Formats: sequence, structure tokens, C-alpha cells
Amino acid sequence: MGDVAAHRRRGLIAIVRGWKVWGLPPRALGYVLTIDAVALVIAVWTAVREPGTRDQWLVTAVLAASAGVHLHLSNAVERIRRDHSHTPHVDLCGIWTFAGALLLPPLPVTLLVIGIYVHRWWLVGRWDAGRPPHRTVFTIAMMTLAALAVVWLVNATGLSDRLAGQEPLSWVDGLLVVAAIGVEWTVNTLLVGVVILLTARLKRVWEAIGSGADNLLEAGQLVLGVFVALAAVRQPWLAVLMIVPVVALHRTVLLHQLQLAARTDDKTGLLNATAWHQQAKAELLRARQEPDGSVGLFMLDLDLFSEVNNRYGHLAGDAVLRRVAHLLTTSIRRGDAVGRFGGEEFAVLLPGVDQAEALAVAERIRRRMHQVQVTDGDGGLIEGLTVSIGIAIYPEVAEDTVDGLLSAADSALYAAKHNGRDQVRFADEERALPWLPTTRRPLKLDETPDSVDQG
Repeated sequence: MGDVAAHRRRGLIAIVRGWKVWGLPPRALGYVLTIDAVALVIAVWTAVREPGTRDQWLVTAVLAASAGVHLHLSNAVERIRRDHSHTPHVDLCGIWTFAGALLLPPLPVTLLVIGIYVHRWWLVGRWDAGRPPHRTVFTIAMMTLAALAVVWLVNATGLSDRLAGQEPLSWVDGLLVVAAIGVEWTVNTLLVGVVILLTARLKRVWEAIGSGADNLLEAGQLVLGVFVALAAVRQPWLAVLMIVPVVALHRTVLLHQLQLAARTDDKTGLLNATAWHQQAKAELLRARQEPDGSVGLFMLDLDLFSEVNNRYGHLAGDAVLRRVAHLLTTSIRRGDAVGRFGGEEFAVLLPGVDQAEALAVAERIRRRMHQVQVTDGDGGLIEGLTVSIGIAIYPEVAEDTVDGLLSAADSALYAAKHNGRDQVRFADEERALPWLPTTRRPLKLDETPDSVDQG
């Protein structure tokens, strides 16, 4: 018996040691475990003080059941997103938890949060290697703390009683509702932002709070939570009807993510070749239908990029590509489009452009490339990068298809490479702009004269 018990203990220790949570950076691990512990202590301390009335438990059951139906109905779309996209998971569960925080005491609210997110993990997380259990535990802790902060506010101000009553709400109550939304958003954002800062390499602290679209969606679901709370406390079956718009919103968000993922390059966030080609075809068709219509195409290729990968590794090379993608999107005109064609090759679409304007944009890109600096992961800098650019403009080039224009621009790009790199060339050989500089700042990479034709 002793040997069996010892074997079981060793097996349990091996399982615990295999948890992915131990792979977090030390500071992030300490932070996650601290938040989990704080949430547990606060939840237990507040829960025993007010267990809740029968009506409050009825509201809890309605909200939990509605959230469960919502998660099941949206799971099919979420499965597609999980299989075909690397975009963040969207669940909109905050609609139900925030409604509970406005109406319920701590114990029902805590159990509501636990029930919803355990249910979500059972549907999604257990099949998703990218969402290990410790992430669900941290999410539960974070959402519990945010909900309990709202509970404290509405109880301290008496707002929860007035929401549960039949009397019309005053403008002061309206301001308190807005304050409750602000408390939920602030606590949630701060707790998530800190763990992002501890685990991700961000150039700016404000990037940890998410994009404007993310925060707008967060605010939107909290506002919907207010209406769910008002419906649940007066006629619980009205809250059930909210499942329909919530599922519709969930599907719309996830389908938008899928559509965006299908059009963009994972590594740079630019349009992929297919999406860029479709947009170029539409612009060329428009240009052909207009008397003075024109459209320009750039083909760009980073000079000697293979040397970056060979010397610094592919992770550093990917960082360079992302930096170049940002440079391109900030150097073009409004209405232009940038796509990645694979490797270190990019394409730019410029509707309604003439020679002078195309040259100005291309030269701006070429000059800015000289200032690109990317850390190599070991504290060093990758710098001295250059780019060669080939330009084709319809109707000045005798091509009336996107593929024809791309071929012409690619020939000009090859001419730029062959004549010394770090220069701009037009597709028409007779306008090859020989006065443009053909020398460049020395690359801090190995290069031999024989490498001219290698990129």
C-alpha cells in the first residue's frame, strides 16, 4: 500500500510540474498567482456576509442559463474561428456578469462568474492548446474582482435597490450606472494590462489596453448588460430574449475576424496577395473606365534580406518584416494599399497617381528605410537596410491587366537590383532615372560582389 501511495504522489507531482503556468516569466507568474489568491480571499470574505434572497437566486439562474445558451449557440462559429484564425477569442460573457453585478450580492455574482467561465472552458478551452487551464482561472479571478468592485459601488450608493424597484430612475442613477461601467472597464483593463506588460514585449505601455475597436466592443457589451439587468429584475423572461441579439453580435464579431484573417498576412498584418490582387483589379477597372484614369503599382524587395535571416535568425527577420510593414503603411497616401507577396517582397497599389507623385512616394519609402532599426533579440541592432523599388503606371505602360502591370513593375525591380540596389526604377527602360543615387549606406551584414543577383 505504501508503494502505491508513493507512486500516486509522484504521479501527482509530475502532473503539477507539467502545468503550463510554470512556464510564465517569474514576475508574470507571481502576479497571476497573487491575483488568483486575492480574488479567492475577497470572494470568500464577501460571500459569507450576504447569501442572497430567493428572488436574487432566481435572477442568477436566469442569467446563468441565458449565458449558457448564448455560449452553445455561438460555439459553432467560435469553432470555425479557432480552426482557421489566430484572432483573440470573443465571448461577450461580460453582458451577463455585469448585469449580475448590478443586481446581486457577492455570493451569487461570484458563482455566476465561475459557472459561466467554467462552462466556456468546457466548450472551448479544453480543445484549445492556446488556452491552458491557468488562463481560465486567471480570467475567473479577474472577472470576479471586477464584478465585486461594481457590487461594492452599487451597494454603497443604493443603486442596486433602485434598479430592483419599480420607480423610474433619476439622472443621478444614470450617472451611477455610467460610473459602474467605468469601474468594470477600469478594473478589467488594469488587471489584463499588467499581465500583458509582464509577458509581451510592447514598445508603448498604452498598447496593453487594447485597440479602440476592442474597447468599443467592451463598452458595448457592458451597456447591453445594463438593459439585461433592468429586464431581469422586472420580468426575468425578458432577459432571456437578449440571447438573440447577443448571439447575433457574437457571430458578427467572429465572422468579421474570420473575414479579416482571410484577407491579411499573419506575419505583417498587411493584405495578403489574394486580397491585394482583388483590390488592384477593382482599381484598374475603375481607371480604365475613366477618361484620365490611372493606377500605379510598386514592387518592393528588401535588399540582401536573406543575410538578415542567416546572421540574426528568422525571429529577427520577422521583426524586420513587421517594422517594414509599418513603415510602408505610414509612408503611402490615404487610399493606397500595401500587400505582402511572400518572403521580403511587397506590393503597393496607388490609385490615380502620376509619375511625379509615384516617384515621391517611392523615394519617401526608400529614404525612410535607411532609418529602420530593429533589435536582434540579443540587445544589438539590425540597421542599414535598403529597399529596391520597381514602378509601373497604367496607362503609360502598355499593359491593361494587373498581372501585366505586376510583371512590368517586377522587371523594373530586377533592373534596380542589377544596377546597385537601393534605388527606384520605372518600368519603361527609357525613363530609368539614371540620376537617382545608386549607392547606399553600408549594410552591417556580410556582402560580396557576387551577391548582387541574390537579392
